[in-house]
Amino acid sequence: MSSADGRAVIVFNGEIYNFRELRRELEQAGFAFRTNGDTEVILAAYQRWGVDCLKRLDGMFAFAIFDRDKRQLFLARDRFGVKPLFIAHLSDGSIAFASELKGLLAHPLLRRRVNPQAIEAYMAWGYVPDSHSILAGGEKLPAGHFWRLEQGKAPGRPQHWWDIDFTAREKGSEADLSAQLVHLLREAVRSRMVADVPLGAFLSGGVDSSGVVALMSEASAQPVQTCSIGFDVAAYDETSYARQVAAKFGADHQERIVATDDFAAIDTLAAMFDEPFADASALPTWRVCQLARERVTVALSGDGADEAFAGYRRQVFHHHEERARSAARWPACPAVRRFGPRLAQGRLGAAPPARQGDPAGARGERGGGLCARAVGHAAGSTRYALFGRLRREPRRFPRRGRAGRTDAFRPGPFRPRPRTICRPHLLDAG
Repeated sequence: MSSADGRAVIVFNGEIYNFRELRRELEQAGFAFRTNGDTEVILAAYQRWGVDCLKRLDGMFAFAIFDRDKRQLFLARDRFGVKPLFIAHLSDGSIAFASELKGLLAHPLLRRRVNPQAIEAYMAWGYVPDSHSILAGGEKLPAGHFWRLEQGKAPGRPQHWWDIDFTAREKGSEADLSAQLVHLLREAVRSRMVADVPLGAFLSGGVDSSGVVALMSEASAQPVQTCSIGFDVAAYDETSYARQVAAKFGADHQERIVATDDFAAIDTLAAMFDEPFADASALPTWRVCQLARERVTVALSGDGADEAFAGYRRQVFHHHEERARSAARWPACPAVRRFGPRLAQGRLGAAPPARQGDPAGARGERGGGLCARAVGHAAGSTRYALFGRLRREPRRFPRRGRAGRTDAFRPGPFRPRPRTICRPHLLDAG
């Protein structure tokens, strides 16, 4: 798409959720629009604010803008890299880009040689992370980065325009922060419900999808179209949880049972993902997409909520362990001497309620056994750092060594000590 004045051209993949607010602001600044979509808004925003327009965009995107007057190409990718952007350095010195690797493979000058570093990263993480590409002749623009290239000048490196900041902690009471969180979730869901096509949601019964469906039902006058995939093995089937959530919020629910050994789709998925991808959840995800497409065009889903809201049993166990470990740092306190062992053997040793799909051994095991299995697989230095010596000087507070010099604590080999907060049964990896 070209700008109204013809000075800039954009290609865009994604969706901008706040484009209407940006459009009104740009119209007040004198910009005129010929379409009602978000693509033209991105183009006008770049002409108005330059690189700073990225901070104003709320959405998932990967786009390229070419400035005809400056002979300048601007590539940008969203904050978390939801939308991919592949780049290839061709043998004639030119650069090609596409939102899929298949687009680059169509170019005859692309070197089709496997990148050994990408294979190493895949074996470690189960996918090919940024900025690697499975092909040696290509790479991915990292999430939260932009890259500006100018004709006749050597290309620089991509630049960071956004990164998550863990130091900017929100302050307030638990009630206020909870209300703020619900408000942000509500706004996020409602902004993604703006669509001119049939809309639905994936529903697994977990923390993420259940929360999304709850907020969708709140904002919709019609029943939310939901769909779930179940398995023909009861230990892995969670459709009963999805049905409970659908019934609670009056959703128009549909489900389908698939086989746990549904390996016939692997070749199809390999072509879709472009690069190696080792997450087995890709198979049911593809099946639920097929089911959703029978009724809707756009489906909302959740991802990462179990990590953010402690949806896994191991995170509940870790919370109790950290409480015991914090208490163990103050052994001189009479309350700790009295209740510390009980805390270690009680709340720390108790397993949280089992979830459907957990291995049978884990459902019948106490928390101590679960901890023991994890410790048994950890490296010796890691086990020592966790359980070997709890009363140690932090590195920022040096202590005096035997020779009178100041020295910081340096962990040595693993030596379990009898006075550790973890009882012997916790350190028994058998």
